[in-house]
Amino acid sequence: MHAGFRTLCDDIAREAGSFALAARRQLGPGARAAHATKSSAVDPVTEFDRATEAMVVDRLRRERPDDSIVGEEGANHRGTSGYEWHVDPIDGTVNFVYDLPGWCTSIAVLHAGQPVAGAVYAPVVDELYSAGIGQGATINGTAIHVSGSTELATSLAATGFSYHLDDHRAVQAARIARVLPTVRDIRRQGSAALDLAYVASGRVDLYFEEFVQSWDVAAGVLLVTEAGGTVTAFDGSDIAVTAPDGVVAATPALHAAVLNGVID
Repeated sequence: MHAGFRTLCDDIAREAGSFALAARRQLGPGARAAHATKSSAVDPVTEFDRATEAMVVDRLRRERPDDSIVGEEGANHRGTSGYEWHVDPIDGTVNFVYDLPGWCTSIAVLHAGQPVAGAVYAPVVDELYSAGIGQGATINGTAIHVSGSTELATSLAATGFSYHLDDHRAVQAARIARVLPTVRDIRRQGSAALDLAYVASGRVDLYFEEFVQSWDVAAGVLLVTEAGGTVTAFDGSDIAVTAPDGVVAATPALHAAVLNGVID
């Protein structure tokens, strides 16, 4: 029913990520990319975010002119086909600005509000995470699965922090204080899409974060579920990918334990 979408996601993610990487390398090692700010003084956006998104949107408008597009940098389009693309041209812009490797391009296509194909491409390490509904998940063509972790105390968790400088970070800091004593350790990669890809590939056992957007998680949610993991909202309900707010992704054995008094 959704034939061809996975290949298109893969191709666009790789093309866009490679474009952004070439731009980043032209700046030189350790050079900080010039940037403006969006939602707050700590929420950067670069000319490369916008240029990369424009490249993605241009290709989608040519190849899928009747589809809708939701882009992080505002390049939106309302279509009539029932398919909707959610695009994060550079997820992990802070890492991009500082020349840290933890950034990626995330592309997903939704139908009836649910992801049917998605790709997360980390160009610095040349890793393409890909998933199609009912097709499983892969990294560079090799099948991936969530870890076999069953014990919260020996699990490796990942999370992220809001760029809103109101009470969002205080809420998240309080949650970190509750979670940290219950797990082996916590990683903060700086990219929600990569965090979800790492859950899907077994590199981390669980991930939780509030105040996320659809373009942050649309591809990653599909990666995790197709890799055998469980993804919900913080209250355990089905995640609304188009308006997620918060996401909890984990191995099936860990998911209930995470929700049961740990992150609430």
